[in-house]
Amino acid sequence: MPLGDFLVAYLRRAGVEHLFGLPGDLVLNLFHRFAAQRGLRIMTFSHEPGVGFAADGYARATGRMGVVVVTYGAGGHNVVNAVAGSFAEEVPLLVISGGPGEQETRLGTLIHHQAKEIESQHRIFQEVSCASCVIRSASGAAEQIHELVSTIRSRRRPGYLEIHRDLVETRIGVPAELVRWDGSIAEPTSDSAKGAEAARETADRINSARRPVVIVGIEVHREGATRDLVALADRLGAPVATTVLSRGAFPMYHPLYLGLYMGNLGPAPIRRRVADADLVLALGALRSDINLGASSRGVAPERMVQAMGGQVHISRHTYTDVRLRPFVRAIRRIPGLRRHREQVEYADNLKRPRAEARTPIAVNDLLLTVNDFLRVRRGYHVVAESGDMLFGGLEVRVPPGGLYFAQGFYASMGYGVPAALGIQIGSGKRPLVLCGDGAFQMTGAELSHASRHGCNPIIIVVNNGGWGIFRPVSPRADLLELPNWPYAEMAEGWGGLGIRVRNRRELRDALERAHREPRFALIEAIVDPDDLSPISSRYIRASALQGRQTSSES
Repeated sequence: MPLGDFLVAYLRRAGVEHLFGLPGDLVLNLFHRFAAQRGLRIMTFSHEPGVGFAADGYARATGRMGVVVVTYGAGGHNVVNAVAGSFAEEVPLLVISGGPGEQETRLGTLIHHQAKEIESQHRIFQEVSCASCVIRSASGAAEQIHELVSTIRSRRRPGYLEIHRDLVETRIGVPAELVRWDGSIAEPTSDSAKGAEAARETADRINSARRPVVIVGIEVHREGATRDLVALADRLGAPVATTVLSRGAFPMYHPLYLGLYMGNLGPAPIRRRVADADLVLALGALRSDINLGASSRGVAPERMVQAMGGQVHISRHTYTDVRLRPFVRAIRRIPGLRRHREQVEYADNLKRPRAEARTPIAVNDLLLTVNDFLRVRRGYHVVAESGDMLFGGLEVRVPPGGLYFAQGFYASMGYGVPAALGIQIGSGKRPLVLCGDGAFQMTGAELSHASRHGCNPIIIVVNNGGWGIFRPVSPRADLLELPNWPYAEMAEGWGGLGIRVRNRRELRDALERAHREPRFALIEAIVDPDDLSPISSRYIRASALQGRQTSSES
């Protein structure tokens, strides 16, 4: 069958329903082939970064592979940053790029969209992908595609596929095993004997502990282990905290939920509770500066059981080839596991009491108002943009029925709005987005595609007139200024609802109005230029101090 037809049939067999892309001359034949097929929908946007972020959000919301379709060079290079974020945060994406035809490459002359060499784009994507291939001929093409997609899905990271434009109509052979393939892939295996031994040793540590605490990491969500983790927590009766990356991986209204652990930057009650623990059960928690706090030295290894990346570390013992989900399941099934009975109180960094309803709104009160709204209007997904809202969003408490999304590690500004569209396309649930004005000016215009894609997110643009998160550490305020866009009016021009608010009462009313509005809504919240969320100021100053210390030591 023609290569283009095979790719369509293969993606459908793999469970793909949506593709995210932009047309371009070197991918146009393949693009039209996708668009002509029933069962596949191409979601187009205005710029390739938005395409990549939307596919990333779609993959996170659905647990399936996101697919990006772009042209060679000008399109492929534009989407690199979004793919790098997906790689860093372990999000499975298939990036399909067109490429120059065989005759064009033989001429030896430069081809439009070419940056350096014909192979340059492929080499660039090798740095931000777990696997890649360029289809140069009909021979073995089907097998190469299958191997690439299998690697993406098993390793949960992006992969790159380049198809030269003159091969789309070329007939290729399809092996019998692919004809019979049911679309599934083998999950990474776990050594059951090692896992059982690690679970027994962990249970012994739990039973001898007096004040254990559980820290939940993002791998719990990625491995599909949330249900098993909740069952384990219920059996242990010990307090549970989440990290920056794993916000929402444990139910935020669970009676054992402490809140966010962020090293020295988190709420004081949580810092004290973790410091007092004689056992820290860290499940799937990535060690990074943002995830556990820029100034945090972490927990002493002798007090830890850490499961991450297919390994379990118990004090200074290491068990390899043990996956997180079967490990958690094995612990909770061990008989005689001690149950601790601790009264757990949720903690955050927000200040109470709040300001008066009609006084100028501060970020602290904006977040409290959002929490009030979500508590009674359940079912929203929450998306936090990078910048001040990445840290501000950590104070948002999402009730059951909704999930929390953010680029908590790679932290590329401009992620929020297009990712929210991908999230709603994939999940069908309405997102509420917390976004700064700086990030909105990067990719916020993708909101104009919301109606045509059947999306109606609520976007809160926190307008402080510049790159507010850097104001505490920058000596040049003029370098942080932004033009004051008419955000609310722009939303109206794009076919949605636009509202500008200046105090807590107006924000509360705007959220209720947006909730009733079937169209997308943008709420522009005017805040003081020097106001930041509670964590942001501490994080920026801690990072700056760490940077100065590193410079002095070197």
